[in-house]
Amino acid sequence: MKELIKTFYSGFREQDAEKMISCYHDDVIFEDPAFGKLKATDAKKMWTMLCKNAQDLTIEFSDIKATDQHGSAHWEAHYTFSKTGRKVHNKIDAQFEFKDGKIIKHTDHFNLHRWASQAIGWKGKLLGGTSFFKKKLQQQTNRLLVKFQE
Repeated sequence: MKELIKTFYSGFREQDAEKMISCYHDDVIFEDPAFGKLKATDAKKMWTMLCKNAQDLTIEFSDIKATDQHGSAHWEAHYTFSKTGRKVHNKIDAQFEFKDGKIIKHTDHFNLHRWASQAIGWKGKLLGGTSFFKKKLQQQTNRLLVKFQE
């Protein structure tokens, strides 16, 4: 399963959404602070959208661990946040569950307040740690995902 995780992040580094999606089970559930919980097609479309819209994205991954049922990895993304033109360095810890040789559950954990401070600036620093900000961000990212799918 370590190779599956490596393939997934190699796909992201190459901005190859199809390679990433091939690692996901049809019934995958993805969750992170920015998008909330996404199921199956929505999770797959999110990676397609992120790869297609990426600006100067670099991905590094390390500390991959896996058994037949569970896995984890640390990954870091460096990119320019398109809405503000600000540079972001996001540090993420991922947890995985596997079924039928694929990723069935993928949960990314990162400091949303730190991310918001980098991506948005002083407003992010002020509001990025609040549940209000998290809810608004998830609404916005999900609207972008719906628009991308149309």
